[in-house]
Amino acid sequence: MRFPLGRKRFQPPFLFHLCALLAVCASSKATIQYSVSLEHPEQHLFHVTMKIPDVKGEITVQMAAWNALYQIRDFSSHVQQVEAFAGSKKAPFEKVDKQTWKVKGNGTITVRYATYWNEVGPFGTQLNGEHAFINPAMILLYAPERRPEKVMLSIPNPPENWLPASASAGGIDFTGGVRAFFFMAPTYDALADGPIEISNFQEFDLPGVSPRITVVIHGDNWRKNRVEDELRRICQYEIKLMGSAPFEHYTFILHIGKGAGGGGMEHSNSTAIGVPSDEYLASVAAHEFFHLWNVKRIRPATLEPVDYAKEQYTRALWFAEGVTNTYGSFTLVRSGIWDKDRFYEDLGEQLTELEGRPANRWQSAEQSSLDAWLEKYPLYNQPDFSVSYYTKGQILGDLLEILIRDRTDNAKSLDDVLRSMYIDFAKQGKFYRDSLDVRLEAEKIAGGSFEEFFQKYVSGTEPFAYQQVLALAGLDLRTTEQRRAVLSFGAERDSSGLLTVRSVEPDSAAAQAGLRVGDAIVAWNGGEPPRRPGRWVNEQNPGDLLRLRVRRDDKEISIELRLGEIKETIYEVSEDSQASEKARRIREGLLRGETSAAPRK
Repeated sequence: MRFPLGRKRFQPPFLFHLCALLAVCASSKATIQYSVSLEHPEQHLFHVTMKIPDVKGEITVQMAAWNALYQIRDFSSHVQQVEAFAGSKKAPFEKVDKQTWKVKGNGTITVRYATYWNEVGPFGTQLNGEHAFINPAMILLYAPERRPEKVMLSIPNPPENWLPASASAGGIDFTGGVRAFFFMAPTYDALADGPIEISNFQEFDLPGVSPRITVVIHGDNWRKNRVEDELRRICQYEIKLMGSAPFEHYTFILHIGKGAGGGGMEHSNSTAIGVPSDEYLASVAAHEFFHLWNVKRIRPATLEPVDYAKEQYTRALWFAEGVTNTYGSFTLVRSGIWDKDRFYEDLGEQLTELEGRPANRWQSAEQSSLDAWLEKYPLYNQPDFSVSYYTKGQILGDLLEILIRDRTDNAKSLDDVLRSMYIDFAKQGKFYRDSLDVRLEAEKIAGGSFEEFFQKYVSGTEPFAYQQVLALAGLDLRTTEQRRAVLSFGAERDSSGLLTVRSVEPDSAAAQAGLRVGDAIVAWNGGEPPRRPGRWVNEQNPGDLLRLRVRRDDKEISIELRLGEIKETIYEVSEDSQASEKARRIREGLLRGETSAAPRK
C-alpha cells in the first residue's frame, strides 16, 4: 500500500497511529535501515547511515556502478568519509575495489558516509536549496547477498515546508516530536526503482482516470489545464490499449522549467521527467507511461536479474525502447494530442535521422542495443559510428504494425502483439528471449513467418523497404535534397547546467578556431547559450558567424567560427490519394488504433 503524500493529504487518517508506529518499529528489527540527512542542502551532501542487522563475521557492501541509464557512471566516486561500526564500536573495514567494501563484525553493522550530488534531471540525483531529488541506487549502499530483504529509508528533520513524494510506501513519522519522512520497500531493488522528490512541490490527481494517478510538479513554466488534459488523455488511452493498469497508484514526478534537465526515466509505479516547459511534456510522458508495460513488465530475460556492478547486455532495446517510441507516437495521434499531419511529420523526421547516419549501413538494431553502453562517449554518438535503437526501433515498430495489418486484412495489429506478450510473459512472471520471442509473438498474431523480416532488418542491416511497406497503409514517401548549417562540434549540459563541449570534428571550422573538448560555453553570440544547440543551428544558414565565449582553465576565451554546411536527404510522409480500399482501411486503423476486416461481399 502506498501512503498518499502531499500537502492536502497530510491528515490524521493517513498518518500512522501510535500502535502502527510501534508495529513498524518491532518489525524493523530484521529490516535493513537507511537514514539520510538533508541538513545544509546548499552543500549538496547527503549524509547516509546504513544499519544491517544479523551480521555474522563479515558483510560486503557495494555502491551501484549504474542505474537509470545504460552507462557505467561509478556512483562510488561521489562517496566520502566512510566509517563502520559493530554496535557502538568502530569496526575494521577494507575497500576491495572502486565500489566494494568489506566490514568485519557481528550483530548490527552500521556504515556511515557522505555522498555529493548536484546532478539535474531524471537520471541524476540532486540536493540544493530548492529540493532533493533522489534516485536511491545512486546514494544507497547495498549488501549484494541481502538485496531480497526488506528495507526502510528515513529522512529525519527535513527542511521546513518540504514534503515527500514517491511511489514507494511511506509517510510521515512524528516519533518523539521529531518530524521525519520514511519509505518502505520489500527489497532493495524495489526501493531503487522508486525515485523520491522532496520539496515544496505542487500536486493533483488526474480526473477521470482509474486507478489513481498523482502528478507532482516542482518548477515553473507550466499550465495545469494543459498538463492535466494531456496526461489524462495519454493515461486513459494506454490503459485502454493494454486492457488494464498494472498498478494501484501511479505517480508522475515532473521537473518543469529552466534548469530542469531533459528526458524521462521509467519506473514500475512512477516516472521522473524533466522538461523546460509543458510544451515538451506530452511526447516524453506518452513514452514513459507505456514503459509500465513494455520494459517494466514485458521484460527481456537479458535484463534480469539486475546486476548493478557491471554492464548488462541485451539485444532487445530496439523493442524495449524503440517500439515504446512507436507507441508514444501512436498514443499522441490516437488520443488527439497530435493530428495526423504531425504524426506523418514525426515519422518523416525519424526516417531522415536514421538514413542520415552512415552507420545505418552496418549497425543493426540488435547491435545498437548491445552497444548502448558506449553512448556516454561523444565519438560513438556521431553519425559515422552509431544509430539509435530508439529511432531504428520506432521505425521497425511502424513497419511491423503495417505488415501485420496487411497480412490479416486489418483484423490484427502490433497492438495485439503487445497485449499477447503482456499475457504470455508479464502476467506469467516470465521474461522474453530478446528478438526471438518478439518474432514468435508477431508470427502467432499474424499467422505467418516474420523470420526473413527479422533477419534482414532486426539482426541484419539491409535497407528498409520503406516505399513498399508504407504503400500498404496508403502512405507515400518522398525525398528532397536540402543544404543546412552544422556546428562541427557537439555540446551537452554538465551537472552544473553549463553547456560543455563534448566533441570537435577534426579539421572543422570549430577545430581551426581553437575550440576544445571540455570548454564551457558561457556566452553564445553575446547571449545565453541555447538550450538545444541542434535546434538552434537548424534555424541558421551555412556560413553564418558564431561568436562564443568559453571558460577554459579558469580563463575566458573568445572564439569565432563559421557554421559549416551539409547536404541532407529529407524524408516526407503523406497520404496517397490513389491508395486502395484495403490500404485506406489499414491507414485509418493505424491512426485510430482500431482493427476491422473487409466486409464480406
